[in-house]
Amino acid sequence: MQESPDKVRIVTLGCAKNEVDSEEIAGVLAREGFQIDGNAKKTSVTVINTCGFLEASKAESIQAIKDAVREKKAGRTGKVIVAGCLAQRLGPELMKLAPGADLYVGVGQMGRFAEIVREVQEARNQTLDVTPPHHRWAEVETRTRTGRPWSAYLKISEGCDHRCTFCTIPSFRGGHQSKPIERVLQEARHLAKTGARELNLIAQDVTQYGYDLYKEFTLPKLLRELSAVEGIDWIRLLYFYPNRLTDEVIETMATCEKVLPYIDIPLQHAHPETLRRMKRPWDGERYLKLFDKVRAAMPDCAIRTTYIVGFPGETQEEFDYLIDFTKQSRLDRVGAFVFSKEPGTPAHDMEGQLAPRVKRERYDKLMRLQQKISLEMNQAWVGRQMDVLIEDSREGWLIGRSHRDAPEIDGLVFVEGDSKPGDIVRVEVTGAEEYDLYARQINMPFASGKRLTQLRQASPSRPL
Repeated sequence: MQESPDKVRIVTLGCAKNEVDSEEIAGVLAREGFQIDGNAKKTSVTVINTCGFLEASKAESIQAIKDAVREKKAGRTGKVIVAGCLAQRLGPELMKLAPGADLYVGVGQMGRFAEIVREVQEARNQTLDVTPPHHRWAEVETRTRTGRPWSAYLKISEGCDHRCTFCTIPSFRGGHQSKPIERVLQEARHLAKTGARELNLIAQDVTQYGYDLYKEFTLPKLLRELSAVEGIDWIRLLYFYPNRLTDEVIETMATCEKVLPYIDIPLQHAHPETLRRMKRPWDGERYLKLFDKVRAAMPDCAIRTTYIVGFPGETQEEFDYLIDFTKQSRLDRVGAFVFSKEPGTPAHDMEGQLAPRVKRERYDKLMRLQQKISLEMNQAWVGRQMDVLIEDSREGWLIGRSHRDAPEIDGLVFVEGDSKPGDIVRVEVTGAEEYDLYARQINMPFASGKRLTQLRQASPSRPL
């Protein structure tokens, strides 16, 4: 009688990079005979892919570990493996904060995860496997897709060489490591074969892509080659670093038909002194000039940013500067974090820590302002046409995303029409709210790239 395969549950916390890591882990395990089943009542192994970015994500990860350990004690799971960022960040400390797991393993180990699980199954003692980050890319064909088939994340690099004073990521993800261009293309072709029409390229800094391998910034070349991959219609980039969004990158985005006019560029702040304390480049004036360049090349480019409110030493004058910058820049999307003291970062011990009440008041003021701007930016689309990738339906509406909407973080487009998930349809916008649009489907077939080219060449009709 053939022995049934070991069942494995993978719990994924945190960002899209972790989602990719978990898909690679799942694929490696499936290739070696394990059965991946997130809904199984009883499993041989539970893997928790943790997030260690902020204190809130740390707490969520610790709770997930404790839950899994309780499942183990109740006999509903066998071994518990804690993997990823928080294990890398805290190491032995995590074993004390959330004890009871069988193995705590750091980042970059996806390619050898079957070996890891086999070793854990044979081991009797709790162990720690955290070495300096060195990313072992898993075999492309083994990646198991878990999300919607028409949209996929494609990680083009790992780690970060920047040393922002508030950020923990380089400490546990390591320095910047690019994935070789031929491997990125191989993965893109594989994702296309599995149904992906939209590729979301992710990295801590997409603009640094290739420099460590080829001694030059290679993002433009990568975009041109990815645009030739059959089956891919949309290419979206996450995330840009301000002073590396060069004229060449902008021109490449504007001329590659499949590359979406969408830029997510986390500025963190706009006042020069705040940025200096953050060890971030430039200032609000240079950012405005950069946005002028982007909009000149791609008039309907959606621009998104993220700010940190209440950074140590942020004066009322510095915050007012950020408010004025937000009014002038008129970005499509803005997210914000209230400053969080992260252990191990220079900002944790900086002078001028602000009271929680002050930080919350500033956050509320900024987001109320941006909500009004977002509504005006959306209203400027009423009466215009755009392409929408349909992903769901609800109460008689099709639900999708346009070029302005990255998965899970931006708005939605609610469409009156008759299409199925995975279709890209032409719509006319009929209404707008602060974050979402309403539209009706136009019976025009989608031609890859053609609509986007027309969009870039159109005259801007929204206020700047």
